[in-house]
Amino acid sequence: MSVLTLASDPQDAAALELAEAHHARLAGELAGRVTMLLTAVDRDPSAAEKIHAGLVAFCGSALLPHAAAEEAALYPAAHRMPEARLLIEGLIGEHRCLTALVDALRAAPAPADAAADARALQVLFEEHLAKENGLVLPLLAMSPEVSLTELLAVMHQRLATTTSAQDAQEDQDNEERHDMEEEFEETGGCGGVCGCGAQDEDDPELDVREVPHAIRHATVFGALDAIPEGTALVLIAHHDPLPLLAQIEQRRPGVFGVQYLERGPEAWRLRFSHR
Repeated sequence: MSVLTLASDPQDAAALELAEAHHARLAGELAGRVTMLLTAVDRDPSAAEKIHAGLVAFCGSALLPHAAAEEAALYPAAHRMPEARLLIEGLIGEHRCLTALVDALRAAPAPADAAADARALQVLFEEHLAKENGLVLPLLAMSPEVSLTELLAVMHQRLATTTSAQDAQEDQDNEERHDMEEEFEETGGCGGVCGCGAQDEDDPELDVREVPHAIRHATVFGALDAIPEGTALVLIAHHDPLPLLAQIEQRRPGVFGVQYLERGPEAWRLRFSHR
């Protein structure tokens, strides 16, 4: 363990770290999607529409179900602790704000109208997770009357049930998105990829050098998930991201072509083209 983890038993210590890692993945994926939306609004309105739709879908399939599972599995145990009661009530209120921001994203008539709400959603979610990581999870892990391991197991079971219920709708959405992409290709739009392998000036850039290490890879995953087929993303890193490249290929085999545009010494720039 890189930091001291206080818990009533080793299992809860491990569970706390796993929960924090899951939070980092959610925050990173959200940050990547929001970054791509804010960039595409100014550069590529057509891509921005698809990124906006993907962001709304991500919130509906991952972010909001996570919040609901927390309220059902984790929050009641923490609310019974006098020192955490007001904190939990405040966090439940933040869940309502997160839901309202997602509703605003969903109702936005155009991606440009959703940009401010998307950024607000990212900031609020990151602050929310910081409170959970720094206060709620440690309180539950340190309490001998509570098993954080069991609470998280219940939470994950609820998430799995929610995911199963969404599978049919997701399959339908994928079919509709595939039809839209075929139509886009037939109209001759290249989305910034000319086929020559060189960088297009409209390619959005994601500079991860200032992104916190805990969410850096997840931010890249979220950004890559956000860009539509036929478009590209330029990644800027402070070193050659070979482990990241291996993770991307393992996660989505054969989906992205990679071209090095710059190889250090101060920055590495790589162009990911979504095939």
